[in-house]
Amino acid sequence: MAQKLEPAREFYNDLKARVVKYGRSPDSLKIMPGVLTVVGRTRDEAQEKFDRLQALIHPELGVSALSDIVGMDLTPFPLDGPMPDVPLSNSQQGRQKVVMDMARAENLTIRQTYMRVATARGHRAAVGTASDIADALEEWYRGGAADGFNIMPQVLPLGLNEFVELVIPELQRRGLFRTKYEGRTLRENVGLPRPANRFVARDVAAE
Repeated sequence: MAQKLEPAREFYNDLKARVVKYGRSPDSLKIMPGVLTVVGRTRDEAQEKFDRLQALIHPELGVSALSDIVGMDLTPFPLDGPMPDVPLSNSQQGRQKVVMDMARAENLTIRQTYMRVATARGHRAAVGTASDIADALEEWYRGGAADGFNIMPQVLPLGLNEFVELVIPELQRRGLFRTKYEGRTLRENVGLPRPANRFVARDVAAE
């Protein structure tokens, strides 16, 4: 949910430290934030794609999505007025805090805020050429803020196809993405250790 590198790095280090505190390897937890991606062969093309779909966000949908994120019905408030104070959410406090902090820091209206979060649900957005998007991902990966990413194309399947065709080769060129799978399971390919099965161990001990 973090939008900038330093808060993301702090979140990453905090979670890894908690894992170690409870006797687990930090590699047993993979932190993979979501990233909305819009790729174009030029920056102007990518921005035009993003802007075109952003313009289709209906206010009712935008307010509904924002209300869900902050945990409060925003329909009684004027769209072009400031974000109201909202009570602490019981469902998604991290996401609520990121969105509210962003709205306060940038003095955003409700309309401006939902335009920022309705598409990516508050996640970070990377809009640009394949090189731009690879730069954005590499910065967080090498900067100690992520072990990988959940890629969220703006549209499917076209956006995913474009990511595969344009961004993946650039990541492979930088040595940041595999050219073949190392294992047969998701756990193996993500690099997660297989935990011991305590039930199997119990059965063996009983024998």
